[in-house]
Amino acid sequence: MSNEGSSSQVSEWIYQACLVEALSEKPGNVSPLHGFKDSSVGHFVRSAQVSAPILASSSPNNVGRTIYDAAVATRNSVGHNTNLGILLLLAPMAAVPVSVSVADGIDGILAGLTVKDADWAYRAIRLAEPGGLGQTAAQDVYETPTETLLQCMGRAAAWDLIALQYRNGFHEVLCVGLELLIDSLNSTDDQHRIGWLALKLIAEYGDSLIARKVGRSVADDVQQRAAAVIDAGWPDSSVAIEMYDEFDTYLRSNGNRLNPGTTADMIAAIIFAGLRSRRYSIHTELLHQIESQEQL
Repeated sequence: MSNEGSSSQVSEWIYQACLVEALSEKPGNVSPLHGFKDSSVGHFVRSAQVSAPILASSSPNNVGRTIYDAAVATRNSVGHNTNLGILLLLAPMAAVPVSVSVADGIDGILAGLTVKDADWAYRAIRLAEPGGLGQTAAQDVYETPTETLLQCMGRAAAWDLIALQYRNGFHEVLCVGLELLIDSLNSTDDQHRIGWLALKLIAEYGDSLIARKVGRSVADDVQQRAAAVIDAGWPDSSVAIEMYDEFDTYLRSNGNRLNPGTTADMIAAIIFAGLRSRRYSIHTELLHQIESQEQL
């Protein structure tokens, strides 16, 4: 496959992964049935449209610049942050040559990240202005970094699930998350598949965005509630369905401050990994929704 052809295929995988995430009903997130005050599913669709070809151009030599360029394109298109976490996850994954599996190639990409990559990524983060960012004593995002992007992410890995992926070779994406996605093919139906994946991830890891915005204790409560919904047998139990609705309403309270945004970003990366490895395919109804967006 030519470089141009492989880039086009990677762009399509990225676009589809982002749309599957955005178009699927998940607890607390933007979806076709649930918008936020400043965000609708249309914003996420447009973000995917402008960022996918940029992310697909990622290579071992330009991961940081790719993150920044995609953040700029998103900001110019929708006016605010919709996908920073997705950009941080997918830029290094997309840099792995298509002739190599992401699992086999990601460590080499991460090891090759430079201080310049960190500088570009920091610029993207400042541009996106994510919620609950705060400040750190060393390598703060509002300062010029002096360490590589891998080292900077390592500093944040203790409290940020996306940063942790850089430190551990994308374990939660490529091992845990992808296996959960594959398991979902037998565990639940098409309509509930991505919602089930979201619940499983929140139950296992909580959500970094919620923890940053409102604190660890609230994030722990969210994690426990998600686990309870799963344990009750969602979506096959009427009791669990009622619990899910209550959980979803709870996450959408107080101006959507409990939006599990990190979970949504992880889901997009997991779906990309599934599509790229050809271990996951989009079900027919959702594929039709994606095709209708492409025609707009």
